This record gives sequence, structure tokens and C-alpha cells, in this order.
Amino acid sequence: MSASYELFKGLYKENPIFRVLLGLCPALATSNSLQNAVGMGAAATFVLFSSNFIISLIRKGVPNKIRIPIFIVVIATFVTITDLSLQAFAPTLSKSLGVFVPLIVVNCIILGRAEAFASKNGVLLSILDGLGMGLGFTFALSLVAIVRELLGTGKLWGIPVFGTSFEPMLILILPPGAFLTLGLFIGFFNWLEKKRAH
Repeated sequence: MSASYELFKGLYKENPIFRVLLGLCPALATSNSLQNAVGMGAAATFVLFSSNFIISLIRKGVPNKIRIPIFIVVIATFVTITDLSLQAFAPTLSKSLGVFVPLIVVNCIILGRAEAFASKNGVLLSILDGLGMGLGFTFALSLVAIVRELLGTGKLWGIPVFGTSFEPMLILILPPGAFLTLGLFIGFFNWLEKKRAH
């Protein structure tokens, strides 16, 4: 596979949210505003990029039987760095994302990419894979968040978009709205893929 394929496959073809259906818990929980979605996406992208880099570097020296615990330690290290950095430099965002930043440790996308890709490929392709998957995750979160925040509050990035006569659909910023919006996007991307195949 080419380097450009590894970088861009996460945006559409292997998008972790819309195509592979991984990492749905943070997608549902943190997509109630565009700020939260971009913050969560940036945090996950940093962890994906960094953990893929380290795991691809040490992959030949890691005994096969204990590779998963070692991968988790590497991932947990970068999640801790991310969590503490957010608490120090973006406390409002850290409070808003809450427990979902520490839970990146058990995000299926991160461990999945470590096991399925970084442990079997070189450094360059692994960091491109991590960066591409992170950007795809951020893209998907942002799309869901734009719909939910815009129609659920009438705002985008906290700025009012519609006039005072707009009646927000509050259900969209609640958990059922997250399921509904995400389901519609997944359905749309499945329809798009079937249309491309014919």
C-alpha cells in the first residue's frame, strides 16, 4: 500500500466511525457540540499518532505473548499525557469531555490500529495510518456534532446561527439524538458505498 493510501483511507474507505463502526461510545457522548468533537478528535489523533509511532519502533523486540499489555502501557502513557495537558491548558474542554479522555485507553480504534497495523508495519506507514485514522475520527465526530449542535441548540461552536424565532430540537443534543444522527450518517455512507459499487 502507498503512503498516501495509508494517510487518506481513514477519511472515507476505512473511516473508523462511519465504515468500521469503532469508537462509537465517545462519538455518541462527545458529539453534542462541535468544540467537544474537535477536542476529542484532536486528543484521539495525538494518541493514535504517538502510540503507532512507538509500537512500530519497538515491534520487533516485543515478545508475542505479552504484546497486548505492552501496547496498552504505551497507549495509556500517551492518554495520561493528553489528559494532564488538557487539564493544565484547556480546563474547560477537559471538564466538558470528562471521563471520555481517560477512556481513550480502551478505545477500540487505538488498540485495533496498534495490533492490526503498527505491530506489523514500519514507522512511516504506521504514523501515517495513525494520523489518517485520527483525522477520519475527528471528521466523523465533527459531522455528527455539526448536525446535533446546529439543530439542537441553533448554535455552531457556541455562536448563534439562526434567528430568535428558531425552535431548537432539544432531542438532538440528548443521547437519543446522538443515536439518531449517527445512524442516519452510517445509513448515508452505506447507501453511498452501494451506489459506488454499482
